[in-house]
Amino acid sequence: MKFESLSPENISIIFLSLGILLFSSFIFGKLFTLFKAPKVIGEIFGGFILGASGLYIFAPDLLMSIFNGFNEQGKILNIFYQLGLVFLMFIAGFNTQISFEKQNIKIISTLFLGGTFLSAGVGYFFIDYFKESFIGIKGNDLSFDLVFLIAIAVTSIPVISKIFFDIGIIKTRFASIVLTTSTIQDLFLWILLNITINAVTNQDLTLMSNLKTAFLTLFLFIGVKIISNLFAKISFRMNTIDFFTLSFVVLFLSIAFLNMIHINPMYTSFLVGFLIKNILNNHQELREKVNGLSDMVFSFFIPIYFALIGIQLNVIHEFSFSMFIFFLILVCLLKFLGCYLGLNFVKISHISRINFAITMNARGGPGIVLASVAYYYQIINVGFFTTLILTVLISSMLAGYWLRYQKNKNVNIFSKF
Repeated sequence: MKFESLSPENISIIFLSLGILLFSSFIFGKLFTLFKAPKVIGEIFGGFILGASGLYIFAPDLLMSIFNGFNEQGKILNIFYQLGLVFLMFIAGFNTQISFEKQNIKIISTLFLGGTFLSAGVGYFFIDYFKESFIGIKGNDLSFDLVFLIAIAVTSIPVISKIFFDIGIIKTRFASIVLTTSTIQDLFLWILLNITINAVTNQDLTLMSNLKTAFLTLFLFIGVKIISNLFAKISFRMNTIDFFTLSFVVLFLSIAFLNMIHINPMYTSFLVGFLIKNILNNHQELREKVNGLSDMVFSFFIPIYFALIGIQLNVIHEFSFSMFIFFLILVCLLKFLGCYLGLNFVKISHISRINFAITMNARGGPGIVLASVAYYYQIINVGFFTTLILTVLISSMLAGYWLRYQKNKNVNIFSKF
C-alpha cells in the first residue's frame, strides 16, 4: 500500500496557514480577554481578520496564496476543522454534569421549559420571514426550521462556565442552576440537531425515520449513562498513555460506525466524552490527566477550529445588516421573555429573573457549533452563518458584562433569590 504525499512547497503552505491562523487567534483571544470578553470571541475574530471582510480586502493575492495555495488545501484544513469540532464536543461531554438539588428543581424545570419551548414556540411564527434569505442549497423546510428554532433556544455551557470562573461565582447556587439547565437543554438540542442533519443527508426521509433517529439518539445517551455507571464501579489501573490511546480508539471507531446510521460525529464525540468522564469518577489521577489533554486541545485544535470559522465570515458580501439586527433582537428577546415568563411560576425576585434570562441568552460554543455544522451541510447559506456567529458573539458578551455588573453591585445576588 502506497500513500501519495504532498510536495515540499505544499507542506510549507499548510504549516504556514496553520501557524498564521493559530497566532492570529492567540493574539486576538488575549486582546479580547483584556476587555473582559470571552476568549472564544477573540479567537473567531482572529480568523475573521484574515478573511474576505478583513486583510483579504487589501491583499487578496497574498491571502489566497497562503490559505488556498493549491487545490487540496481546503480539504486538508477541513480535517483540522473537523478535529477541532470533535475535540470540542468531546471536552464538552467530559465536563457535562447533570445534578439536581431539591431546592432548585422547580427553577430548573421552569427555566428549561420557558427558555426552550416557549421561546422556540413563538419563534416558529417568524421562520418564513427569514427562510427565503437564509436557506442553503441543500436545506429543506424541516432542516431549516429546526436550525432556526435551535438557534433561538441554545445556551452555551463552556462560555457561561468561563464567565462564572472569571467573576468568581462558579460555586454559587445561581451558577449550579444555570449550568444544570443548560446541560439538559443542550442535550435535547443536540438530539434535534442530529435529526436536522439526518433530514438533509437522508434522501429517503420519512416521519418514521425521523422518529427512529430521535429514539436512537436518546437511547444512545441512556445506554452510555448505563455503561458508564457499570464501569465506574470497576477498579482498574492503567498508565496515562495507554488510557488516552484506548480513549481515542473508542472515539474514532464510534464516530466511524455511528456515522453509518446517521448519528452525527459531533453528537458521538459528546457521548464518548461523557462516557470517559463517568468511567473516571473514582480515578482522580486519570481525570487530572484528561484535564491536561483538554489544555492541549484548547491550545491548538479548538483555536484553529474557531479561526477557520472566523475566516469564513463575510459581512461585506452576501450579508444583510438589517436582517442580522432583526434576527439578533428577535432571538434575544424571545429567549429573554421565555426564561423570564417561565420563572414567574417560582417565587424569586424580579432582578433574579432578569439575571437568569440574560445569562441563558449566552449562546457561545453550542451556538457556534450549530452555525458551523448547519453551514457545513449547506442547510443555511453564508449570510445566515455570519448572522448566527455574530449573534453568538454579541449575546455572550452581553451576558458576561451584565453578570460582572451585577456582582459588583451586590455579590449576594447569586446566592439569595
